[in-house]
Amino acid sequence: MRRLFALLVAGLACGLAADLHGAAVGLIRIKGAIGPATSSYIARAIDVAGAREDCCLVIQLDTPGGSLDATKEIVQKFYAAALPTVVYVAPDGAWAGSAGCFITLAADIAAMAPGTSIGAAHPVTIGPGGGGETTGEVMQQKLENFASSYIAAIAEKRGRNVEWAKAAVVKSESITASRALELKVVDLLATDLTDLLRQLDGREVRGQALRTVGATVADIPMTPRERILQILSHPELMMILMLVAIYGIIGELSNPGAILPGVVGAIALILVLYMATVLPVNVAGLALIGLAVALFIVDIFAPTHGVLTLGGIVAFFLGALMLFNRADPAFRLSLVYIIPATVLTAAFFVFVVGAGLRAQFLAVRAGQETLLGKTVPALARIDAAGGKVFVEGEYWNAVSEVPIEPGLPVEIVAVKGLTLLVKPQPQRD
Repeated sequence: MRRLFALLVAGLACGLAADLHGAAVGLIRIKGAIGPATSSYIARAIDVAGAREDCCLVIQLDTPGGSLDATKEIVQKFYAAALPTVVYVAPDGAWAGSAGCFITLAADIAAMAPGTSIGAAHPVTIGPGGGGETTGEVMQQKLENFASSYIAAIAEKRGRNVEWAKAAVVKSESITASRALELKVVDLLATDLTDLLRQLDGREVRGQALRTVGATVADIPMTPRERILQILSHPELMMILMLVAIYGIIGELSNPGAILPGVVGAIALILVLYMATVLPVNVAGLALIGLAVALFIVDIFAPTHGVLTLGGIVAFFLGALMLFNRADPAFRLSLVYIIPATVLTAAFFVFVVGAGLRAQFLAVRAGQETLLGKTVPALARIDAAGGKVFVEGEYWNAVSEVPIEPGLPVEIVAVKGLTLLVKPQPQRD
């Protein structure tokens, strides 16, 4: 009995110590555009933290925005999570823009670091053929109305400022961390993760008090698959892969048999097609880039004195400029990429592809075909039975349907194995 009593006391002491020091806190860091990879990562992290029975999951966020579809999946996962979710906009200088605003408001607890900002949640169309520039006014209005009502519902569910949330969508309002706390957009300000855990300690969420002081912070890293998918959500990478696809495929067509350029170009093209389903690709931009490639190729053969090449440069630049929705900073392609890409592509077609295509139309300079049409003297009498000629430093057997006397010029008209078929060369008076 004494031993059993001692075990019970020890168990109670351990339980009390665990309650005082807190359970583990799950932590993930989201930086960059919100897309399918981000949604998958957050959903998996919630499941992992729930299975470990962490007291909460902290999502450190810094994003300019992203896909509305991925954002909806994240919000729904927050609602269904078995443990409290905490979105912490950090570090200093971070931004919860556009989709990040929805995600922050949807968390059980929303926190920001000093020097951060939140807002500018006006929606843009995501996906092939999308792009705010080409979206019809009616569709854009519908999308805006949906986003406005959606973020209002999120703010209302979490007890946050509904009016400001709607203004963030309709008027693209953006505010600082201190102003967000003042307007009850977020719940608290924390200078760092330690300060955040200190302020979270004792806060009630879903009827239970958090115990985060002294808690072990356990990172939940991205899987290799999630990292690759996250990398593929960058507009700059899609632009680079598009150039690789163009250079590789055209390079293979202009120099048949190289193999490597064609394989690399095909792989890049497949990746571009995948990324086009995630990023806000504008069909007009793609069409202009395709037109530019056609103009570059035609100008290699057409005597336009570079007019088509100039048109191709302009078309490529405008296409690259329109390729993504520049209204959304999450998917804005910088001129730092566009201008060098335009210059490099123009040079590639003018010098590399041009040289390759012209080479295919040059006269044959090696092999037996080079003998055709040449005129040489007959070394001995040439008739249907045979004869001899000396050409290209070698003696050849020669036959002719018309007898030819030695010393007379003959023209080579065909090569059959090691025998030349010749005919008399008419002599000029």
